[in-house]
Amino acid sequence: MTSTPVLNRILSASVILLIVLLAAVFLGISTGPAGTGFKEVLNSLSGKQPDDQFLESVIWRLRFPRVLMAALVGAALSLGGLVFQAILRNPLAEPYILGVSGGSAIGAIIGILLGLARFPGVSLCAFIGSMGTLLLVLFISSGRTILKKDSLLLSGVIINAFCSAVIMFLISMAQDYRLHSIMYWMMGDLSSADLSQIGILACMVIPCFLLIFLLAHAMNALLMGEDMAGSMGIHVRAVIAGLLVTTSFMVSVTVCYCGLLGFVGLVMPHMLRLLLGPDHRVLVPACLIGGGAYMIICDMLARVLPRQGEMPCGVITAMIGAPVFIFLLRRARR
Repeated sequence: MTSTPVLNRILSASVILLIVLLAAVFLGISTGPAGTGFKEVLNSLSGKQPDDQFLESVIWRLRFPRVLMAALVGAALSLGGLVFQAILRNPLAEPYILGVSGGSAIGAIIGILLGLARFPGVSLCAFIGSMGTLLLVLFISSGRTILKKDSLLLSGVIINAFCSAVIMFLISMAQDYRLHSIMYWMMGDLSSADLSQIGILACMVIPCFLLIFLLAHAMNALLMGEDMAGSMGIHVRAVIAGLLVTTSFMVSVTVCYCGLLGFVGLVMPHMLRLLLGPDHRVLVPACLIGGGAYMIICDMLARVLPRQGEMPCGVITAMIGAPVFIFLLRRARR
């Protein structure tokens, strides 16, 4: 059971982050190259805006679905990083760094080239790819150095390089009309979001969110080691297997819809852990809300920074996340 002090911390952190999320949503639907600003959005929300079909289409049919997709994807990737860091007891573990996202991309591209429907065909292929790469990383890093930082990170680098080579091979085999869309998708693309896709994605990832929250106490126990967790009555193998499968599925479906968005699962868990402490009962809901806000802001920057057009959101997440990774890697080796 969750004690009253922990409940108070969960509620207070969630309320503060919800305010940040709402502010990010407002910024997300208010900014962009179409010229609509804060005043127009406020008038539209309050019903004071004169009937303007173009404005309504830009805000509610283009930007709002994209903001919702960014929130879901950010929540899933942030929570995925948190889970991997808890299971592997490695603060540098993250789906992109471990190659899980790359494996998902391989599976998704194979599904696309085979002409499968995004759900369930491409999603299933992406999940198989993510599980395959995760098991391969854990196998390579096993032995006497199991799950140690250097071994695990080196394994992730090797698998990432292999996944990149396979992805380039698959793209070179693609037909011309598919090439540009696959390449843009590979860099992390949220521009094609629509409400039907969001509904399908939400139905797949929200149960994963709930399951991980229910296992938050077990994740706290795993931080103390498998033996200690077992002495506390935790079924260690079942919990680890359940978390790995759930997280890999959650990451794979986000990759299927949005491509590769790197380092989200590294930046947000570390930032929130510094602010809120190591308790996963607090961190899980915080990562859900904070990760969503972070991704909305990154996507907004991807839309407004270029003078013409927009850049893939994955460019922004990589530009922020790579320096954070280098900083954490240097600090971990001191």
